[in-house]
Amino acid sequence: MNRKKFLIAAGIVVLLAAIGYANFAFKRTTGAEVTVEKIQRRDLEAIVSASGKIQPKKSVQVSAETMGKVVKLAVDQGDFVKAGQPLLQIDPRSLETQVQNHEASVAAARSMLDQTKSQYDSAKLAVEQADTDFKRQDGLWKGGLTTKDAYDRAANTLQTQKTNLMQADQSIKSQQERIKVEQANLDSAKYDLVKVRLLSPIDGLVTSRNIEEGETAVVGTMNNAGTVLLTIADMSIIQAEVEVDETDLPDIKLGQPAKITIDALPDKTFPGKVTEVGNSPIVVAGSTATRATNFKVVVTIDGVVPNVRPGFTCTAVITTGTRQKVPSVPIQATTVREMVVDDKGQIIRADPTPGKSGAPRPAIPVTNDLKPGQTKKELEGVFVLKDSRALFVPIKTGIAGEKYFEVLAGLNEGDQVITGPFASVRSLKDVDAVRLAKSPVSPAAK
Repeated sequence: MNRKKFLIAAGIVVLLAAIGYANFAFKRTTGAEVTVEKIQRRDLEAIVSASGKIQPKKSVQVSAETMGKVVKLAVDQGDFVKAGQPLLQIDPRSLETQVQNHEASVAAARSMLDQTKSQYDSAKLAVEQADTDFKRQDGLWKGGLTTKDAYDRAANTLQTQKTNLMQADQSIKSQQERIKVEQANLDSAKYDLVKVRLLSPIDGLVTSRNIEEGETAVVGTMNNAGTVLLTIADMSIIQAEVEVDETDLPDIKLGQPAKITIDALPDKTFPGKVTEVGNSPIVVAGSTATRATNFKVVVTIDGVVPNVRPGFTCTAVITTGTRQKVPSVPIQATTVREMVVDDKGQIIRADPTPGKSGAPRPAIPVTNDLKPGQTKKELEGVFVLKDSRALFVPIKTGIAGEKYFEVLAGLNEGDQVITGPFASVRSLKDVDAVRLAKSPVSPAAK
């Protein structure tokens, strides 16, 4: 009898132990399997990456200022030139002829001026003679020794000679003005003659040459652009002109540091800084397709870049913000949830006590079930692992690094945030039961 009771008691103990183990195992294996990462302090760097082209800060397009055939080319594309170095020459013969014609016109005008001056001197002598005759006739007339006709004739002659003198003086002035005009025409012709010999305006690289010896250079007009004969680029200061998306532009400021990589120069990175931020979007002429709105940002490269050419494709990585040893949360851990909050902004959480179905009560009641002061609100936050449950915690973030957000509020150092799997983070609800993955992902390196 005692043996029978003992066996029954032993069976009951084993059964209870089995039930307890089953309950423990069930509890341990319920909920989504997740990975976590602790909140740590890290150095963060926010960057904006954009692609574009390498361009010199200073580039000059050399065009013809006078029309004519190119008779001599002194440079080729790819040559380095100094300021004042001859580039090409246009046929000067027609302009030399114009100079000679204007020189002849100036000489003729000067000769005419000399003749006019001789006429003036003669008219001046005639006035003096007429004035002497008039004075003599005036004295005789007052003494009654001459006739009225002789007196009037002397007076008229004096007036006529004075008029001739005035005309001669006016002729001298007119001829002097004519000489000025002819001299100006001569100077202009000489200046045009000088322009047939084109010199380099700057030190730089000949990046393009659009003319050949024997071709005719055309001067531009208001409605017709002239021939751009040569393009010379000063390669001592190089810029990366990149296109930045409108969403990134507000973070970019003058003076921010940047790193530039040039596709033609692999395995090299060149430092620089932002020197220009566009105020108007880039407009593509003739394009009808819908495209993203981009703005031009110019990054000036520090120092000299060897073997670089205008038009090389490049990528600029601009540092828009840095933080030292700040709490940070993995980017993939952040999500958005619609939560019920009270009048103080505090989250109204679900009752984690299982209901009849064994699941927590709903976290977000329907609108009609909201209590006074409660509202629904979309919040950005993360799920924190606590007591085998996922608790949604709203956070305030700062700058975004490559893998982490700066945490300004909502989390404390050491909090375990759920980072994955992605499907689990996307479908988790507040106070859901979760369990750690057997092989959790190790925290990323700082």
